Amino acid sequence: MAYKFESRVRYSEMDMEQKLTRMALVDYFQDCSTFQSEECNNGLVYLRSKGMAWMILSWQIEILRRPSLGEKITIATWPYGFKAFYGYRNYAMYDAAGEMIAKANSVWALIDVETGHPARVTPEIINSYPPMEEKLSMEECSRKIQVPKEQERKDALQVCRYHLDVNRHVNNGQYIRMAEEYLPSRFEPKRLRVEYRRQAKLHDMIVPMVHEEQDKIVVSLCDEQENPYSIIEYSR
Repeated sequence: MAYKFESRVRYSEMDMEQKLTRMALVDYFQDCSTFQSEECNNGLVYLRSKGMAWMILSWQIEILRRPSLGEKITIATWPYGFKAFYGYRNYAMYDAAGEMIAKANSVWALIDVETGHPARVTPEIINSYPPMEEKLSMEECSRKIQVPKEQERKDALQVCRYHLDVNRHVNNGQYIRMAEEYLPSRFEPKRLRVEYRRQAKLHDMIVPMVHEEQDKIVVSLCDEQENPYSIIEYSR
């Protein structure tokens, strides 16, 4: 059974076109799964007591329409599978008429926070959720993003405290916020893919590497040796 909550597009969540930002869309999805985990009693406090944390490995987000200021929206999520240390989860956003306006697939890994190694998902965690639902109908994209050979190096950014989350590393949505800076002003992507490779921490320097095509932009957010922390691909 999908977990849902309702909201309304706030002024603080919109861009210059009065549309919900892609960063805010990801925040809604992330908040929705956090709320579900808390209600299932396997949220942050539970995971910390077990020395574990969920880390996202990839997003695939399809945007049919970005809602406008003041629109009422419903956000839904459900896990559709677990395997070894992986968790697989779908998301959807609906407008006031019940029409789906965005959907997403995500892959997560359960991590032992002391060792940094993967931890097998326990039956206790799996059984705390409602029965598994079917996976959303979406084009199957690899969670691995091919980095183009030709990229333009941009000025480095320093990781600040406001980029960090409770795990003391850059929150997954913050990488998207950084990458948005390199989208052309009239480029409206319909698909957003994100691959997370490494964790950036406070005071790390992030070097954006940008590859631009007519219908696709790839932003690699790298360390100073150009090894990616995260890769974001926008396509229309």
